[in-house]
Amino acid sequence: MDYCLGDGAGGAAIWSADPTLDVDGDGVLDAFPLDLDGDGRADDALADLDASGLADHAVHDRDAPAPAYFTDDGTGTWAVALDRAGQLRWFGLDGVEAGPASGAGPMVDFDGDGLVDDRLLDVDGDGLADRVLSDGTAYVDRDGDGGWDMRLSDADADGAADSVTDLG
Repeated sequence: MDYCLGDGAGGAAIWSADPTLDVDGDGVLDAFPLDLDGDGRADDALADLDASGLADHAVHDRDAPAPAYFTDDGTGTWAVALDRAGQLRWFGLDGVEAGPASGAGPMVDFDGDGLVDDRLLDVDGDGLADRVLSDGTAYVDRDGDGGWDMRLSDADADGAADSVTDLG
C-alpha cells in the first residue's frame, strides 16, 4: 500500500509498505504499524480499508481501549476524526455538510420531510456517506467528494432503477 506523510516543514514523501495488521477485524491484512504521534511506539497504523492500494485511514493508539481513527480531509491531511461506532458525515442536496448521523442505519432525514427514514451508506469506509436511499430514490457520490453526482429513481417500486439523472 502507498502512503504519503509530511515532514513538518512543508515537504512530503511517498512510501510503500505491505500490510501486516487487520485493523477493521474482517480477517484481511489492511494496515501496517508505525509511530505517527511520536511517542516512540509503533502503536499507530495506516490502513487501506477500501482496498484501493492507498492508505485512507490513520489509527492512533490502536492498542488503546478506544483507538482514534482519522481519514484524509481531501487535502492530504489526516484531519477528519471518525467514530468507528457508525457516525457518518454527509452532505445535503444543497451541498451543506450535516451529521454526524447516529443510529443503526444510520437513518437521517435526508429529504427534509420531517421523517428520519432515509438510510446513509458509506461504501468506501471513509466516514463520509456516498449513498443515500430515500423513498424510492437513491443518491450516489461517484467521486468521493461529498457531492451527489447521480440520482436513481424507482417509479414503479419494483426495486430496480427506472431512471438516472446526472447531478454533477
